[in-house]
Amino acid sequence: MFRILQNTTWDFIKQWKVALIALVVFILPALVLIPLQGFNYSVEFTGGTLMRVRFAPVQETAAVRAALATAGFADAEISTLGSEGEFIIRAQGREQVERQSAGAGNVAAEIETALTSAFGANSFTVARREAVGPRVGSELRQKAAIAMLIAFGLTLIYLAWRFEWRFSVAAVLATVHDIIATLAFMKYLDIEISLFVVGGILTVVGYSMNDKVVVFDRVRENLTLHRKLSLYDLLNRSVNETLPRTVMTGSTTLACLLALLIFGGSVIRPFAWILTFGIIIGTFSSIFVASPLLLWIERKYPRTTDAAPHARQAAAQRA
Repeated sequence: MFRILQNTTWDFIKQWKVALIALVVFILPALVLIPLQGFNYSVEFTGGTLMRVRFAPVQETAAVRAALATAGFADAEISTLGSEGEFIIRAQGREQVERQSAGAGNVAAEIETALTSAFGANSFTVARREAVGPRVGSELRQKAAIAMLIAFGLTLIYLAWRFEWRFSVAAVLATVHDIIATLAFMKYLDIEISLFVVGGILTVVGYSMNDKVVVFDRVRENLTLHRKLSLYDLLNRSVNETLPRTVMTGSTTLACLLALLIFGGSVIRPFAWILTFGIIIGTFSSIFVASPLLLWIERKYPRTTDAAPHARQAAAQRA
């Protein structure tokens, strides 16, 4: 059977400082931008109206914007898609949301009327229409937040049951890092937060945690099998032993996500982007974040059990 990366002996733990610098450079700008600018939310969370419109013959963005402004939608957001003459129109302002609450199709009908008056009755087709009232948007936002908290809480309970507390703390902190890095990635790409994106974030949490459980399971086995090794060497050995599985699982999943990014369309593409980055950052943190964190926790709170020799040796060895 063909195998890759067998019997590697790379010193991953030694690179923790380089990994830390890379993470700070990547995450720090987003930590400044997110409080200042926030995220873009879909109409599912804010309420409002979204329409996808195709024009034939092709119309310019400025002409479409002028037609909507004349009808009272001056603050509507208009964005182009890959196809020429195809636009996404979002009416998410407070006034539009209030008008939407008066009737599910009111704003969409007014937009269609405005476009018909400006360009003619058969000049465009509506490929997609979404209308969400403010109350529904608020409920969806709350339920999405609750779903994420429940998922993370269940993950904490599982780790507390599966591992002793040092492993659990390291895995949780590394997963928190993955979530923060994913939010930074969303900010840089200006990915709109929708139900698809929330589902992607939850999937990233599950995938990332699973990857760390695999590595820490091997660490726990090696603590028994290789008692004479320092924890530093044991962590490196465990990461190297699980590396083939990590690379094969990640690469096959990325291949599927690449197909979604290319052929999935505008609705599914944000979900695919989140998962693609989540797999990369989850694998990165399992190697360069979770294991060094476990080593630091072991030094700070050494064991008093049979595994104590590992802690004493780790404390004498510098990463």
